[in-house]
Amino acid sequence: MIHLTINNMPIHVEEGTTILEAAKQLNIKIPTLCYLDLPDFKIINESTSCRVCVVEEVGRDKMLTACSTPCREGMNIRTDSIKVIKARRIMVELLLSNHPTDCLVCAKNGDCELQALAADVGIRTIRYPGDRTVTKIDRSSKSIIRDMSKCILCKRCETMCSTVQTVGTLTDVGRGFDTVVGTLFDNPMHETNCTFCGQCLAVCPTAALTEVNNEEKVWDALDSGKTVIVQTAPAVRVALGELFGMAPGTDVTGKMVSALRAMGFDRVYDTNFAADVTIIEEASELIHRLNNGERLPLLTSCCPSWVKFIEHNYGDMLDIPSSCKSPHEMLGSLAKTYLAEKMGIDPEDMIVVSVMPCVAKKYESARPELATEEGISDVDIVITTRELGHMLKDLSLDFPNLPDGEFDQLMGESSGAALIFGSSGGVIEAAVRTAYEWVTGEELEALDFTALRGLQGIKEAKVAIGDRELSIAVSSGLGNARKLLNRIRSGEAHYDAIEIMACPGGCIDGGGQPYTHGNTEIIQKRMNAIYAGDRKKAIRQSHKNPQVKKLYDEFLGEPYGEKAHQILHTKYTLRPKI
Repeated sequence: MIHLTINNMPIHVEEGTTILEAAKQLNIKIPTLCYLDLPDFKIINESTSCRVCVVEEVGRDKMLTACSTPCREGMNIRTDSIKVIKARRIMVELLLSNHPTDCLVCAKNGDCELQALAADVGIRTIRYPGDRTVTKIDRSSKSIIRDMSKCILCKRCETMCSTVQTVGTLTDVGRGFDTVVGTLFDNPMHETNCTFCGQCLAVCPTAALTEVNNEEKVWDALDSGKTVIVQTAPAVRVALGELFGMAPGTDVTGKMVSALRAMGFDRVYDTNFAADVTIIEEASELIHRLNNGERLPLLTSCCPSWVKFIEHNYGDMLDIPSSCKSPHEMLGSLAKTYLAEKMGIDPEDMIVVSVMPCVAKKYESARPELATEEGISDVDIVITTRELGHMLKDLSLDFPNLPDGEFDQLMGESSGAALIFGSSGGVIEAAVRTAYEWVTGEELEALDFTALRGLQGIKEAKVAIGDRELSIAVSSGLGNARKLLNRIRSGEAHYDAIEIMACPGGCIDGGGQPYTHGNTEIIQKRMNAIYAGDRKKAIRQSHKNPQVKKLYDEFLGEPYGEKAHQILHTKYTLRPKI
């Protein structure tokens, strides 16, 4: 143990502890910008480029960066001296001298960490005006906008992209004042390996990386005179309330439905219905592969980022992901076939809007495979949880006090199995709940497969289904997916089924969710709310959803059959690794 003093308070810490970590133990707040602690991955971004965490060691002239300097025996640290306050303010002023001042119209206004820090240190003028970095804004993708004029070179995005997700799209390019975080050969984002998971923009402290905003498209759709359908993903309902001051993990399903009706949508549906349909198809596909000796493991295909990741990196394995569309694409396809037929509407006169926790769904909705031969897309517009929050604030709704509404029927009922799709491990658990009863013909008494749950990056379990024991793996975060796929490719490991989600923890921590600023407790509370909602459901298995049964009886026919394949399944594209 090492003994030191911080602001006249003595403390003992383990060797290797940084000044920042020691100060936290004393409840002393030292501001940071470039620092990013990712304990689940045992990764810390401490590029020390921003230097706003500087502190003074009494008796030494040189200031120390608290985030990267380990404690030494006998240190006497001041975080509150006049010298520190002035130095910290200068550091922030220097950052602002090379930063746009369009805060009022910035996408991160109110969520910008640089803006908040400038307010905290009391900056009211820019004392160091000079040249500013001017870059071309990259709007090439359907999901992410890259504006490097707002970059502070913290390299958080690079750490997330390269170290956590192992995608390697973003890195610092150039030297000195000309340094920017860019792509290979400065290619636009849609010409890179980017999977559009959005984890880079989730950790960006400014608006250098933001999602493509589709709010105006939705308002235009609602004013178009066409029939506008909206659907909401399971992870949205346990996070949306945070944007209105409600506690993390608050389930706001009913209030969300009422709010969407107030916006003017003609029909409000639950993506969970399509998640139940997904399980019918994926469980059928798994059983079909097991019975016919086809290639395993079956990989879930609900996450578009993960799908694009395997298309770029594992072209020799494109035959093992399930061919099922993601749930929101399934609902879009069913809306423009089954629902349109029931309502007597031409699919071209219907607009489907998806509210998702994910920015990759924006890219996914534009994939040509997810449209008819006539060019009618399954889903027309995707907005994130954050965008929905902004739109509801435009209406000046008292969201926390709205009455609880109900989803429209025909495609509005769902099971608890569908709800847990929003959390890592939920998709495969839902599939096992159905596959067990279909294989054994017996009622499944214990519906909770706790070994498949949690925030761990990789989870493994053995599940007995009749006389078979299935080997199952769950991964969240693309770096963990790479580890699993490499083990499968080399023959080191064998699994029967794998669930993969690109975002750590699953959709509850998606790139389109309210910003958590690295607070894992918020993610855990969202996860707890997902499973609590499952326990409250009267129906907790997808194949027991009466509206899903009706869909197959009236329209789709046999699960995993010809018509189901035509409407609910897709194909994948081999993409070059750039």
